[in-house]
Amino acid sequence: MQLYTRSAGSGLPVVLLHAFPLSSAMWLAQREGLAATCRVLTPDLRGFGGSRLEPADEPSLDLMADDVAELLDREGIEQAVVGGLSMGGYVTMAFCRRHADRLLGVILADTKAAPDTEQARANRERIAGEVVATGTDVLLSDVLPALVGPTTKQRRAMVHGRVRELVRSAPPAAVAWAQRAMAARPDSFETLAALKAPALVIVGDEDELAPPADAEAMARAAGDTRLRVIEKAGHLSAVEQPEAFNAAVADFVRSLPAEGARARG
Repeated sequence: MQLYTRSAGSGLPVVLLHAFPLSSAMWLAQREGLAATCRVLTPDLRGFGGSRLEPADEPSLDLMADDVAELLDREGIEQAVVGGLSMGGYVTMAFCRRHADRLLGVILADTKAAPDTEQARANRERIAGEVVATGTDVLLSDVLPALVGPTTKQRRAMVHGRVRELVRSAPPAAVAWAQRAMAARPDSFETLAALKAPALVIVGDEDELAPPADAEAMARAAGDTRLRVIEKAGHLSAVEQPEAFNAAVADFVRSLPAEGARARG
């Protein structure tokens, strides 16, 4: 699977994986703001943005993680910092399980290591079925409200409007596939405990979907970890407070040994 990817900058490679049900368009401020610090690669996960979906493939975060490994191969990158926000964080943890030797560092933003509850899995299946049957209106009513925090809703109308349009444009088949992939994800606390690479955990202090308590639990589980809480940001902290998010990532990247990034081949 060849993922459509937007890139910027040079130096140590940092792969950022987008949230559900968005695309790599959400990382615009990161491509612009981090390009002076590192090489930023922001792929569209399968089915979203410019990446196609293979409907015959069973929904799986492992497949999505393998897509990212193929992206590194294609770019000639042996090791990279790999990170993601929300669904992108789930894919990152799957990457940690399957491709740990490719990691220079890990970034987990507004995500959680715990699996879905039965109720959450049932809700994902409901949304998957409804979006295929009737379109993306269910995303606007049931998903969008929790994606940004109250400060963004009250004070950042342009940001909220941009997120709304990204949600509205999500392809129904990809939405359903990704929902089912996320519903099947395992507990990832053992994955974090086994990490050899340093990790950065980021969370918005207004995040309702993956609140600070979830971020703290992940930080405790992983060994070499720093935790950054971003004020006045909800679930999409990178979009709501890009300068604070970028500063956290840049500090983390600068703390890593630059010689760790080796070319493949």
